[in-house]
Amino acid sequence: MSKIERIETFILDLPTIRQHVLAMATMRTQSVVIVRVTASDGIVGWGEGATIGGLSYGEESVEGMALAIDTYMTPLLIGQDADRVGAAMARIGAFVQGNNTAKCAVETALQDAAARRLGVPLAHLFGGRVRDRLPCAWTLASGQSDLDIAEAERLLDARRHNIFKLKIGKRALADDIAHIAAIKRALGDRASVRVDVNQAWSVTDARRGLAALADAGADLVEQPVARQHLPALARLTQDFPIAVMADEILRGAEDAFRVAAAAGADVFSVKLAQSGGVGPAAKVAAIAEAAGIGLYGGTMIETGVGTAAAAQLFATLPRLDWGTELFGPLLFTDEVLAAPLRYEEFALVVPDGPGIGVDIDPDRLDALRRDRPRSHHVPRTITPAAIP
Repeated sequence: MSKIERIETFILDLPTIRQHVLAMATMRTQSVVIVRVTASDGIVGWGEGATIGGLSYGEESVEGMALAIDTYMTPLLIGQDADRVGAAMARIGAFVQGNNTAKCAVETALQDAAARRLGVPLAHLFGGRVRDRLPCAWTLASGQSDLDIAEAERLLDARRHNIFKLKIGKRALADDIAHIAAIKRALGDRASVRVDVNQAWSVTDARRGLAALADAGADLVEQPVARQHLPALARLTQDFPIAVMADEILRGAEDAFRVAAAAGADVFSVKLAQSGGVGPAAKVAAIAEAAGIGLYGGTMIETGVGTAAAAQLFATLPRLDWGTELFGPLLFTDEVLAAPLRYEEFALVVPDGPGIGVDIDPDRLDALRRDRPRSHHVPRTITPAAIP
């Protein structure tokens, strides 16, 4: 039996190619946590935890993720069976509440190692692929209509993206609607235009906004109201023809069931980080499929590590009507992978190597890390049974 022998965390800071404007923050750098799990047979697995805009977006920061993994999760895992991912995560769940993004980084690394041990892509552990390419959206987030239109035109010409999502909610409602309408007029039927409000609207503004967005030709609006307001989200879903997508409200299978039972969304944005890993995200997707809710592959703007892991899962989903937004690696000025992911013909090509399908370049990892990696190797004399 191969055992979990070593767990390391690395905080990376990656500059973005241009500012990324959200309702709650303006990003110029993305910080992520990379996890490396080494088993007693020498197999290594990689995982990632990322959040958009740090604590302005959610409850977890990269510093908190690294601390939770190093201090609380690692002692629970050292010496455990490296192939029993479910048992390992159940052990963590019994002692660590919340911290879904940190759990995602660990769970993904364990899943990656388990698939590498078998010599198969991670998708094989979730039923196998039904597609080799994933339609991939790009977020236009400069906040300026002329710049966003020019960027969209370049990407259409390059056949890299024909789905565009706009981050709105930071400005006055009328200004945001005018911004979206201008972009949709310019792009016409050549592209799908969608918006992400990141919970910024009141219920009143959401009702006005959804009506205006539908008139402007937008296809979808993501999380228009705060995640605590499920009844309001359900009313908006039922009252307007434009598709409403749940995002921040989804923190795992229990939330997915609650939203589905309330008919609270037309579409689910499935994110590994918010769900707690690849396995938990698969459960969120299964609940949506059972309820007749559309699926969209979301991102926390991960590097190629988290993006490849998500691509492995999303490639197995029978229905993925709304595509994905796995553009994260394209937003960074630096690359952490030995070979970058491929984007072509408006899609991400799912990597077909073992595990998540990609390998990290150790020199690039070293160059991008915030400080030296915190490596935890519990002596063999300390057994998991001794952990309270």
